[in-house]
Amino acid sequence: MSAMTKAKGFKKSKTGLYLSIGTTAFGALGVLKQAKQARFENDTLRLVDAVFSAAAIATGVALLYRELKRLGDDDVLLG
Repeated sequence: MSAMTKAKGFKKSKTGLYLSIGTTAFGALGVLKQAKQARFENDTLRLVDAVFSAAAIATGVALLYRELKRLGDDDVLLG
């Protein structure tokens, strides 16, 4: 099995999904910092950008969570 095949399989594994959720959630820290700075500077446009970025992060985490649940459903033996 080549390294590329292993890497592609890792992305769809439970560990890969947990890692993706973690890195996506870590991106939320940058968005929070951006929102805080925008509020401090009264920059409405930057604040709107932070809100939409936060919505994109929340959507991404929800999609990853759904994929994680699907992986969990596949592991269960249906008797």
